[in-house]
Amino acid sequence: MLEPSHNDELPEIPGKRYFTIGEAGELCLVKPHVLRYWEQEFTQLEPVKRRGNRRYYQRQDVILIRQIRSLLYEKGFTIGGARQQLDHESEATVADSEVTGEYRTVIREVIVELEAVLTFLDQ
Repeated sequence: MLEPSHNDELPEIPGKRYFTIGEAGELCLVKPHVLRYWEQEFTQLEPVKRRGNRRYYQRQDVILIRQIRSLLYEKGFTIGGARQQLDHESEATVADSEVTGEYRTVIREVIVELEAVLTFLDQ
């Protein structure tokens, strides 16, 4: 993610649902032609396309653009290195969610067992 020291130089993301390519570029301090190029290089960046092939970015897209910008411009990654870093981070997120899912299953089982104990004690 972005380092806290760099968050101040980027504008705050407004509470809108969709942003045009120009708006996304302004929010991330990146020119529109660079965003179009990044769409080809980073499969994770996939804006919604509507009438006339116009691109509309959602909030998570803007956050991803800021992350890519940070990796390339501030941390000095190459395009390939940034792509690998993003892939690695998404794999870690998936692994974390799987662990969370396992914990939820265990918690549900414990709740069922505790309810059975309460039922037994009430008798």
